Amino acid sequence: MSLAENVTLRQPVVEFRNVTKRFGEVVAVDRNSLSVESGEFLSILGPSGCGKTTALRMMAGFDQPTSGKVYIRGEDVTGVPAFKRPVNMVFQHYALFPHLSVAGNVSYGLRQRRPKPSPAELQKAVGEALAMVRLEGYENRRSYELSGGQQQRVALARALINRPAVLLLDEPLAALDRKLRREMQIELQNLQRDVGITFLLVTHDQEEALSMSGRVCVMRDGRIVQTGSPRELYDRPVNRYVADFVGKSNFFAGPRPDTVVSIRPELVEIAANETALPTGLVVTLSVKVLNRIFLGEHTEYRVAHEKMGEFMVLSPRKSERGSGIFEIGDTAAAGWRPEAALVLAAN
Repeated sequence: MSLAENVTLRQPVVEFRNVTKRFGEVVAVDRNSLSVESGEFLSILGPSGCGKTTALRMMAGFDQPTSGKVYIRGEDVTGVPAFKRPVNMVFQHYALFPHLSVAGNVSYGLRQRRPKPSPAELQKAVGEALAMVRLEGYENRRSYELSGGQQQRVALARALINRPAVLLLDEPLAALDRKLRREMQIELQNLQRDVGITFLLVTHDQEEALSMSGRVCVMRDGRIVQTGSPRELYDRPVNRYVADFVGKSNFFAGPRPDTVVSIRPELVEIAANETALPTGLVVTLSVKVLNRIFLGEHTEYRVAHEKMGEFMVLSPRKSERGSGIFEIGDTAAAGWRPEAALVLAAN
């Protein structure tokens, strides 16, 4: 039976129960509760200093909670050291041993077990782990002979060879260039689906979290603000912070001081004049084009209205074929449909 078939889906594999972590007077994680289901890909998303890496380190056992409980597979592991937990962690800089071959790095964890596996068992396990990450034939290479993407795959193979209940990923793609990072996002998603192990990713990159995860947990100042699917967070953020952090958004004054109106820039229509705008728009404005940034598949315009101020419009290339490209200083018309406007809590 494959590993994926052995996983019992929809069962919590990691749980935080009212977990707090203090470093002196600093509260890094503040009374958080979170349930991670077996077999899911969950990302913890937030800016530097929000507590996401501290949360991951408490799951791994490198840090212990000041208060609250951590459970793995239903067992209270609060206070249990990292080497006794059924988890493995892939770090941002991979932490490969330069004096060891790829095979030596990948098999390191297995070689620490007692009784120690036989050479034939180690060789078989290394071969299977490298096959998972498409590095067959690289057993004798050294880490300095590998590209950044290949080093990342070795780190993944080293973590997966132990068949952990949870694989913890601490910004593992941060050191890669944009194109390779995008390729590895797809590979990680495919790998998680193939092996069936729970993946828990920490990142500050919203594109990375949204593109790979089944659920995303957004953190701010040590607290979980919202958890949901990428589409839920993007379409139904609970407040301005989430809307601003997950994707781009325009914000306008709301009906009350404690609310704002959020409109995604791709939902704003732009045309040469009001008569050229689509029908059914609830708001139409005469605007001046301040900036234009060509981004390939779309053009980003920053426009200004005399009363509503500056806001952003994302115009896909196919729409520009009909309306044309606007130059800086041009006057244009902009508007949006009623469903584009979300009234959100300001904080």
